[in-house]
Amino acid sequence: MTSADKIVLAGYLVRCPLGGYAWQALHYLVGLRALGFDPYFYEDTAYYGDCFDPNTGNMHVRPDAGIAFAAEFFQRFGFGDRWVFWDASEDRYHGLTRGETVALLKDTHAVITLAAVNRLPRRAGQRRIFIDIDPAFTQIRIAAGDQALYDLLDEQDLHFTIGENIGLPGCSIPTDRFAWRPTRQPIAVELWTPLPSDPPAAFTTIGRWDERRRDVHFQGQVYSWSKRVEWMKFLDLPRASRERFVVAMDVDKSPGDADLLRQYGWEIIDPIAVSRDPSGYRDFIRRSKGEFTVAKDLNVRLASGWFSDRSACYLAAGRPVVTQDTGFGRVLPTSKGLYAVRALEEATGAIRSVAAEYEANTQSARQIAEQYFDARRVLADVMSDL
Repeated sequence: MTSADKIVLAGYLVRCPLGGYAWQALHYLVGLRALGFDPYFYEDTAYYGDCFDPNTGNMHVRPDAGIAFAAEFFQRFGFGDRWVFWDASEDRYHGLTRGETVALLKDTHAVITLAAVNRLPRRAGQRRIFIDIDPAFTQIRIAAGDQALYDLLDEQDLHFTIGENIGLPGCSIPTDRFAWRPTRQPIAVELWTPLPSDPPAAFTTIGRWDERRRDVHFQGQVYSWSKRVEWMKFLDLPRASRERFVVAMDVDKSPGDADLLRQYGWEIIDPIAVSRDPSGYRDFIRRSKGEFTVAKDLNVRLASGWFSDRSACYLAAGRPVVTQDTGFGRVLPTSKGLYAVRALEEATGAIRSVAAEYEANTQSARQIAEQYFDARRVLADVMSDL
């Protein structure tokens, strides 16, 4: 490859214009540019058409809000002429023109498909990379005979997964049909310069509370996609640790759950209010004391090694992370700065350790991000076989 090689990142942002998706895409673009490539962002509605408007809370809507969001965000970070969204239902292009998009897809050396939400036509001589950000779920669907997903993956040359334990001894997630290579979420750490530490601040997190539509059956058991079940294991953490905890999650959608969390000392805020602006999303993380969060049941019980890109952003911001163990300790350090926990007692001890040596934990968090998640290092490994 040469420094002029065009790389297309096929991702998901216009259809769900929220801070987490914005930073995820940007980290890939910034990392690829730092490696000398000429990266572009691509998205369309041909394979998966649903669009969300965070201003109204409505799904199945026109992508107008997402188009405006993406245009402003990419312009702010130097990619204003490096993105395209094709609204397949109306055959309209936004960002790049139709002609520019056709030329880009013809000339690009490689396409990185981030999750199974876009399916681009194959071009002769063009390399294809798939990044699986839903480990366990993806592999189990393939093993269960999901033909549409198999067809999409079969068009790829290389298959990476952020479930870094998949294929290793002790991890029962199926690996038939595809050779899964480990990777992790790249973070442009230079965009997450830590703010001065603020010990009185709250431990926070951002995410979905109770998503049940993607539960999976595997080897006679049901594995939940919802985090609600896992949160219930840590209900008493505010009292046990004597720290503040703020969750930016849609808890109110589950009747009675918000009242229950508040009874145990959790503070709840609207996740859309935090996430509808990428700068606000970043500031929320940087102004936190650290993150406490849980993982999905299937990643915990199947020990996929999954680790959240949001948690990696906390680390890059110099904010310690205490999170539920998915087996990521096989590839990441779990001491100061990052703690893997399975039960309330472990979580309480980890939170107390963070508070007792806060400055050391903030420094270790940033060092872990720089050593293990820096976008240039992560993406150099992904691109090395091209």
